[in-house]
Amino acid sequence: MEHSFHYLLLANQATVHRQLLAKLKDTGLTLGQPKVLDYLQDHDGANQAEIARACHIEPASLTSVLNRMEVKALVERRTQKGDRRSFAVYLTGQGHSMALRVRQAFEELEEQAFAGVSEAEREQFLAVFRRVYGNLKEGER
Repeated sequence: MEHSFHYLLLANQATVHRQLLAKLKDTGLTLGQPKVLDYLQDHDGANQAEIARACHIEPASLTSVLNRMEVKALVERRTQKGDRRSFAVYLTGQGHSMALRVRQAFEELEEQAFAGVSEAEREQFLAVFRRVYGNLKEGER
């Protein structure tokens, strides 16, 4: 079991989350918030449905994540095109600073994960991993 695909996938995900939160311990960020900050860094002004889909978070859970991030002044929600039911989410100045810190932590973890792995092996692994992801996404349809 320890070498099966599902075990290694879950073990790697848990390890990355644990190490990421340890790197960001002093920020007070909670699970879910780093990936939202990272996404918004490149998609500032995205709506909640886009964020939920891209970050693989249930919409109801994302609402809670964004509420906590708003209290911390990391994001702000603005109505879109006069529709009070539709919000765009924007990083605040503090949110931009935190997103940079999160991006740096992700980059450090990725470098650690690929230590001793050649660039060619890394590209090959990522290509296969993307294909595996695509296969699994097809199974959801």
